[in-house]
Amino acid sequence: MTETPRNDARQLRKLNFDLSNYFSNTIIPQLFVDADLILRIFTPPAMKQFSLSYDHVGKNIADVKDNLRYPSVVEDIQEIIDNSSKVLEKEVQTTDGRWFQMNIVPYIEHEEDVINGVIITFVDITRRLKALRELEKLNSQYETLKYALSHDIRQPISTITLIADGLLMAHQKNDSRQFKKWINTLKESSRTLDAIVEDFTSGKVEENGQATDEMALNIEEISYDILTALKGDIRSKKIKITTDLKVREIIFPKSSLRSVFYNLIHNAVKFSDPNKTSEIKISTEEVDGFVILCVKDNGLGIATEDQRRVFKKSSRLFKNIQGTGMGLYVVKNMIEENKGRIKLESEEGEGTTFSVFFKKEPNLPV
Repeated sequence: MTETPRNDARQLRKLNFDLSNYFSNTIIPQLFVDADLILRIFTPPAMKQFSLSYDHVGKNIADVKDNLRYPSVVEDIQEIIDNSSKVLEKEVQTTDGRWFQMNIVPYIEHEEDVINGVIITFVDITRRLKALRELEKLNSQYETLKYALSHDIRQPISTITLIADGLLMAHQKNDSRQFKKWINTLKESSRTLDAIVEDFTSGKVEENGQATDEMALNIEEISYDILTALKGDIRSKKIKITTDLKVREIIFPKSSLRSVFYNLIHNAVKFSDPNKTSEIKISTEEVDGFVILCVKDNGLGIATEDQRRVFKKSSRLFKNIQGTGMGLYVVKNMIEENKGRIKLESEEGEGTTFSVFFKKEPNLPV
């Protein structure tokens, strides 16, 4: 009869030794908290990560939770002790900015089928989360780049279409002067298209659709190019264009600025009201260290409840008007990536004003 208690004691010592041996050799931060919420043992990585010392052994976990930098750990441990069939998994961040997947599993003595505490495991997922965020960022940048390039290319293509009509008309009228004029315009449009392709292939365009080099750009020249590209639509809709450029230069990546101008002016043209005399005003001014570009129209306008959706991806408010719903989403990304911001003011049936705030100086805070 005396052998049984002796064997049980040996078995208990062996189990304790095995547990201690495991905890001392694992590379993962782990803690063993018993059913009375007493911290019994922890791994060396846990000691390092959570500033634990052997003085903490034997203390209630409530007295140690500040070291874990996770305020509800006591409640979570108690929840698992009260429900042996449950396993808790959470992503938690420590004060040093690292992320861990925290798993709390019951420690069950199977012979007696009782919970003798919990084992808490912390798996460092900082790199994994960083990689996921980088992947999400790359996906977003890819979409922005794709649509930015499509809008950049659309301007010279529209101009070339207009030039083709002009050349045909000049040919039919045998007007050599107009023919030469359209030929020169065609050459200029070709150079613009070539510059866009050159910027992209030479690495001057980053993944997010921006040009890497900011420069002082002539707003009047860019406006003229875009209005020329949209001349056909402007003429067919009988839209009156006025400009008031108090500031004639903006510091911004060139290809991005073309996209911003093209989208805002093209939208004003596209969403003009066919039941009224349409007007578009393009203006610039300097306020508090920012150059503000305003594109104001008296078109269809945007209902108050729809205005939050305008800058969202693939958002289309007018299903009967052709578009992808990506233009303003791309524009907003470009502006904000270059430390600017865009503001919308609109009233349904009265028109819309987009105000873009460009930084006057490269290091000016927004």
